[in-house]
Amino acid sequence: MLILDTCEHVIDAAADLAARIFAAAPQAHLLATSREPLQVEGEHVYKLAPLECAPGDLELNTFVVNSFPATQLFLERAAASGARLDLQDADAAIVAGICRKLDGVPLAIELAAGRVASYGLQKTAELLDERLTLLWPGQRSAPARQKTLQATLDWSYGLLSEFERLLLRRLAVFVGHFSIDAALEVVRSATVDDTLVFGAIDSLVAKSMVAARPAGATMRYRLLDTTRAYALQLNVDDGELASLAVRHATHYLRWLEQTGAEWPTLSSASQRSLQLAGLANVRLALDWCFGPGGNIEVGVRLAAAAAPVFLSMSLLTECHRWTARAVLALDDATGGGSKEMLLQGALGVSLMFTRGGKDAVRVALNRSLAIADRRGDALDQLQILGPLQMFHLRRGEFRVALGYAERCTVIAATLEDSVSTTLAYSLMGISLHLSGELGRAQTALEAALRCGPRSDRTTTNYLGFDGRILAGAILARTLWLQGYPDRAVERALLTVEDAEVLNHPLTLSIALVWAISVLLWVGDLARAEEHIDRLFSRAEFHSLGPYLALGRGFKGELAIRRGDASNGVESLRSCLAELHAAPYELLTTPLNISFVQGLVATGRSAEALSLIEETIQQVEASGDLCYMPDLLRVKGNLVLAAPQAGTDEEAELCFRRSLDLSDR
Repeated sequence: MLILDTCEHVIDAAADLAARIFAAAPQAHLLATSREPLQVEGEHVYKLAPLECAPGDLELNTFVVNSFPATQLFLERAAASGARLDLQDADAAIVAGICRKLDGVPLAIELAAGRVASYGLQKTAELLDERLTLLWPGQRSAPARQKTLQATLDWSYGLLSEFERLLLRRLAVFVGHFSIDAALEVVRSATVDDTLVFGAIDSLVAKSMVAARPAGATMRYRLLDTTRAYALQLNVDDGELASLAVRHATHYLRWLEQTGAEWPTLSSASQRSLQLAGLANVRLALDWCFGPGGNIEVGVRLAAAAAPVFLSMSLLTECHRWTARAVLALDDATGGGSKEMLLQGALGVSLMFTRGGKDAVRVALNRSLAIADRRGDALDQLQILGPLQMFHLRRGEFRVALGYAERCTVIAATLEDSVSTTLAYSLMGISLHLSGELGRAQTALEAALRCGPRSDRTTTNYLGFDGRILAGAILARTLWLQGYPDRAVERALLTVEDAEVLNHPLTLSIALVWAISVLLWVGDLARAEEHIDRLFSRAEFHSLGPYLALGRGFKGELAIRRGDASNGVESLRSCLAELHAAPYELLTTPLNISFVQGLVATGRSAEALSLIEETIQQVEASGDLCYMPDLLRVKGNLVLAAPQAGTDEEAELCFRRSLDLSDR
C-alpha cells in the first residue's frame, strides 16, 4: 500500500501520480488524504465526517454525554492538558454545547479542550462566541498549518481560486443551513451569474470548505461555525456588505411570505428542522435591519411576516422583541395598515403570555382591532377579538370577556371557515363556563371539538395557542363541576395528550394548567404533582411568567393538602401577590379557596373568613360565578365553626345558596 498524505496543495500532481501508478500497477493500493477528491479512475471517496456530538434536545447527564465521540475527545484532551475535570451532570450540557459549537471538528475540539485548564468549562464555552478560538494554540510539535485554527483556515483559504474566495466571503452572510436558491439570490451580482455560483459551490463542497447534506430531494449547505467566523473577519468592502445584507433580508422576507402559513401545521421536529435554519437567518436579517446602517422598511415588513411564525413556535420573547422594535419604527407612511395590524396584535399576544395583563397589552390589541375594524375584513376582526377576549379573562374582567366572545360568535357565523367556528365556540365555552352557565358551556365546548376533522390550520399564529385544545381543557372542568369526575379526568388527560402531539409549548402549558386544576379537585395529588413539574419545565424555558407563578401556587395547594399548611400558605400568599401584580386573575379565585383552607389549618379562622367574604364580593363583581357554590360552602363551614351565637342561620343560608347554584 502506498500512502499519499495532504494532497490538496499539490492536487494536480498527486492526481497525475496516482493515475499513472494505477495504470501501471492495477493491483497496487493507494490511500490518499486530501480536502478534495483526486478525480481519477479507480478512486473511491470516503468522506471523514465530523465527530458525532450529543444533540441539544436530549436530557443530558455524564453517562449520555460520554457515549459521543466528540465529548470523549474533548475530555481526553482536556485531561491531557492538565485540567482536573470531575464531570457532573450539570457540566454535561456545557461540554456537549462546546462540541456542537465546534461542529465536531477534531482539531477545533482539541484546541478548545486545551483551554479548560486555564479558563474552566464555563468560561471556555463563553469564549467560543468571541472568535478567539481561531488563535488558540495547539501542540508545539504540530505542523505549522495545524498549530491554530487560523493557520489551518489560512492554509485552506490559500488553496482557493479568487472567485471561490469571493463566494466564501459572501456565503458567510448565512448562519446555519441555506438552500442553493438562497445562495443564488443573495451572492450573485452583475458580475456573478448562476453558472459561476454553481461551479464554485461544487468546488467549495469538494474542498470541504462548505458542508452539504441532503434534505429530501434537495441539498442544504452551510459553513461550519469556525469557517464562517474566519470568513467574517476577512476584509470586505462596506458597500458590498450592505448590498449582501439587504439581499439576504429580502430573500428571507419572501421566504416567510411564501412559507409562513405552513408553520402552524409543522408538528414534528423533523418537519420543522429545515425551517428552523431559515428562521435563524430571519433573526440575523432582523438584527441587521434594525441595527446601524440597516434597512428599517425591510425590517418592518420582515418583523410582520415573522411574527405569526414566532407565535406558532411559542417563541414569545422573540416575538415581543421584534414586534416592539418594528412598532417603534413605524411612521405616518408605514403605520395604519395591515402590517401594523399584524405587529400590534402579535405584540399584545406575546406580552400577555409572558408578562400578564399589562396596560401595554390593551393598547396594542385595541390599536390592532381599530385597524381591523377600519379595514372591514371579518377574518382580521375575529383574529384580534380572540386575543382581546383572552386578555380580559386573564385580567379577571369576565363579563367584558363574554362580550368579546359573543362578538366572535356573530362574526364567525358570517365566515365559512371551520377554524373560525371552532375558535368562536371555544371562546364562548370558556366564558360561559366561568360565568357558571355550565350547560350552555358544555354545548359550546363539545361543538368546538365536533367541528369536523382536525384542520391543518390552527389558531396558534395569531391567538398564540390552539383553540381546540382550550375547548377540551375547559370541557374537563365543566364535567367535574357537573358531577362527572371520571369523565372529567379522562377528558383532561386526553387533552394533554392531544396538546403534546401538536408540539406547541404554550398550547401544552395551557392544557397542563387546566388539567392540574381538575386533578387537584378530584384529589389525585401524585398525578397533579407530575403535571405541575411538567408545567414548570415548559413555562420556565419559554418565559411564561404567569404560568410559573401559577405553578408555585399549585405547589402551595399540594403542600396544604398533604398536611404542610404553613409552607403551603406562604407559597400561596407569594403566588397570589405575584398574580395580582401581573395581573393574572383567571385562577386566583380557586387559589384563594385553597389559601382559606390553609389559613384554617394553621388556626387563622378569622383571617380565613375575612378572605372568603372578600373573594365572594370580587366574584360577584367580576363574574367568575362558577366558583360561587364552593365559596358559599366554605363560608358556611367557617361561620358554623365560629363561637358567636346566631351563626347557625347564616351558615344554613350559605349552604342553601350553594346547593341552589349547584343545581342550575
